[in-house]
Amino acid sequence: MNRKSGHWRADLRRRVRADTGGDSHTCSGRSTRRDLIIALAAVALGAPLAAFAQQKGKVWRIGFLHAVSRPSDGLPPTALRQGLAGLGYVEGRNVVYEGRWAEGKLGRLPELAAELVRLRVDAIVVTGDPASAAAKEATSTIPIVIAGSSDPVGSGMIASLARPGGNITGTSAQATELSAKRLEILKEAVPKVSRVAVLWNADNPAMTLRYREIEKAARILRVAVQPLGVREPEDFDVAFSTMTRERPDALFMVTDTLTTLNRKRVIEFAAKHRIPAMYEFDSLVLDGGLMAYAPSFNDIYRRAAVYVDKILKGTKPGDLPVEQADRFYLLINLKTAKALGLTIPQSLLLRADRVIE
Repeated sequence: MNRKSGHWRADLRRRVRADTGGDSHTCSGRSTRRDLIIALAAVALGAPLAAFAQQKGKVWRIGFLHAVSRPSDGLPPTALRQGLAGLGYVEGRNVVYEGRWAEGKLGRLPELAAELVRLRVDAIVVTGDPASAAAKEATSTIPIVIAGSSDPVGSGMIASLARPGGNITGTSAQATELSAKRLEILKEAVPKVSRVAVLWNADNPAMTLRYREIEKAARILRVAVQPLGVREPEDFDVAFSTMTRERPDALFMVTDTLTTLNRKRVIEFAAKHRIPAMYEFDSLVLDGGLMAYAPSFNDIYRRAAVYVDKILKGTKPGDLPVEQADRFYLLINLKTAKALGLTIPQSLLLRADRVIE
């Protein structure tokens, strides 16, 4: 800093002190002048105007939209709120949350998204492709932060990862690209597998993208695919009958709201018929599934918090590149493997981030 600039800033500080040291009952004109000088001082001293605005009592309203069941506390995921708290957003002081859950009824998502728009939230965090699509349809102005979209480019949510454009940004869980890797791990766990049943929601375009990726990987790995597309809860019984009649060597369940809501039926069927299965998220392994290879949604929600913070401080969503998850976790339920009579190769166990015994 040069000497002239230093004298100017010192003089500004003296003027601020002189102007703010009077009686607390100053007239509105002096108060307005004082606020202006404080703001100018903040700029001169290198403090962002956004910080000054927050000091003046701005309360941000953050919306959250998901297709699954509402949690007991009625709040967005803890990791998202913790991430924002670490960035200075204190619930009840300068941030409030508006959570909306479709309870597994995808047809409700457009209505819930429109409700968040009417509430004039400052940003909407969305999880899952149906929720993302509903939010995009509901608003082209309110910033949307996607938290773990399976394939935001392939599903048409954004133009590109580097330049998403519009009012949307966030993170991708790379679920489509991971499909091939998951099938490869399943084949490593069950080396003699020759036919894999693939269970997915055929009404969900994003899930169909994953299924197509599994098909391509299966050809490379020389594994036949048994397609089991479902659209309604009743379709699971048809899928189970097909697998009973034409038993596969393994099962791969593509995870979305429909399959998640019916996960216990799938896990119980696989256990009863001793069919090794690959799932996409750790929660299904904790529920008794054999294995999963996935990013951490806690990590994804914390990254979503960073995006929200940047947007609230003035960055346009379309100028923020969409990040791809770069850390994936392999979970193996050894208790389930033993019940299936399956011996997991030691090489795979050594690579696992968590083994449930």
